[in-house]
Amino acid sequence: MMITCKIYEQQEEDRYLGRRTMATDDSKCKLESFVTYNKKILGAGLNYMDIIKSRHLPIPEEPILFLKPSTSLIQEGQNIIIPKVFSKVAHEVELACVIGRRCRNVSKGSAMQFVGGYCLALDMTAQCSLQVARSKGLPWSLGKGFDTSTPVSRLFTPDEIQDPHKLELWLKVNGNIRQTGNTGDMIFKIPDIIEYASKHMTLEPCDIILTGTPGGADPVAAGDVIECGLGDLVEMKFEVKAE
Repeated sequence: MMITCKIYEQQEEDRYLGRRTMATDDSKCKLESFVTYNKKILGAGLNYMDIIKSRHLPIPEEPILFLKPSTSLIQEGQNIIIPKVFSKVAHEVELACVIGRRCRNVSKGSAMQFVGGYCLALDMTAQCSLQVARSKGLPWSLGKGFDTSTPVSRLFTPDEIQDPHKLELWLKVNGNIRQTGNTGDMIFKIPDIIEYASKHMTLEPCDIILTGTPGGADPVAAGDVIECGLGDLVEMKFEVKAE
């Protein structure tokens, strides 16, 4: 009887794990619809050398990662909404990579095999909240994860972006250049971030990794129009509104 119960329990566990695998399989999570199927967003903070130098900060020894909820995602045609609770929200233009296959404990050498594509992204940040959080050693979640704080473009396949570390980033507010940079200036490259993140959590298809922003991130106000681009591949535009 004991053996029969153990066999039954194993069969149930196998079925459960099978359902979990199916739910995160590439075929169930079409990468073109990564916004719809996204489960989590990871962001890399202080990952551009110009920011480190301008703030006279020590170079991080490991990636500085934070989480954002999928409810923060928007695409063109939607507005960026500044919540009433925040007085200072800034733009941050970034390259994002989209995970294509479920992975855990990935080595740096094999990390790019798990990249399903890339997109242009904004990591809108409530600097007023983040400054307090940093000074008190608190999480960044509130200042990073508010609704509409992660605008993204369409997906670009790895064939369309063969070297993600040689791309120009730019951002304008009301027609004026605010940010320019090159992804080659990242301190931790995409394989470094995937290796580090996957040591701590499972990465699943359609998960998004924001790779950091160059200097020039400044506050925006209701009525502003943000335009940004990734080389000559894509541009996107969003209007900023107050809650």
